[in-house]
Amino acid sequence: MSFKTILAVVTDQAHMSDTLAQAVTMADALDAHLSVVCIGVDRTQTGYYYAGMNAAVLQETMNHAREQAAELATAAKKQMEMSGLRWGVSEAVCQLADMSRYVAAHARFADLAILPRPYGDDRGIELEAATEGALFEGQSPVIVLPEGGAELKMPQKIAVGWNESAEALRAVRSALPFLIAAQSVHIVVIDPPKHGPNRSDPGGQLSQYLARHGVKVEIDVLSKTMPRVSDVMRRHVSDMNADLVVMGAYGHSRFREAILGGATRNMLETSEVPVFMAH
Repeated sequence: MSFKTILAVVTDQAHMSDTLAQAVTMADALDAHLSVVCIGVDRTQTGYYYAGMNAAVLQETMNHAREQAAELATAAKKQMEMSGLRWGVSEAVCQLADMSRYVAAHARFADLAILPRPYGDDRGIELEAATEGALFEGQSPVIVLPEGGAELKMPQKIAVGWNESAEALRAVRSALPFLIAAQSVHIVVIDPPKHGPNRSDPGGQLSQYLARHGVKVEIDVLSKTMPRVSDVMRRHVSDMNADLVVMGAYGHSRFREAILGGATRNMLETSEVPVFMAH
């Protein structure tokens, strides 16, 4: 398997330049085609008709979204013309409620999606919908970019968050091209279960599986010395100077993750390096 079609989704000018610059660097390293989807988001709530709002106002919100999509596409084409890649730029208008489905329709035929961080004070809710659409409905692995992170390139040192879940295994298999090419891969196991078939050799089976693919792999078993698993993982990623984290996405329901927090959400909010996820 190789990554030959990369999808980048842009919904606002604030994050477009950095997202495309990172996507261009990765597409160049992988010799891949880069597809850029520019979406003007109509934030009118579906099914609601506000008091005093008439058809003209509704049409105005749609026109604004069309203008936004056109502006994004024009700027994206200008940036892509300098890249020297095989690329394509498309534009569309999408209601917020339909965002996930629209992104998924493109992600289904991409090998990898590159998206900005979905959480944060300056992040619109459409970024979360785009990430979930690519991951869940589009069934595409996703690289989520950190805020102001280093240049995204072929990773040389990778940290794999391993908890024996189906989501983590799917992420590892999806990331194999990166894992094989890396100089070192660390399987990070935090507080392994005291009971179970792998209690005496946490991460051993995964290590064996990856070694047969030629991956240069090590196992790091850590104690949960901080309140959250994501905090331990993030500190270890910093200590080992990793340039990519591979992990499964949303082991619990997305509703529970959103309300109570979870390893996925916390990593995306705080990670200083790109996070590769699959579900």
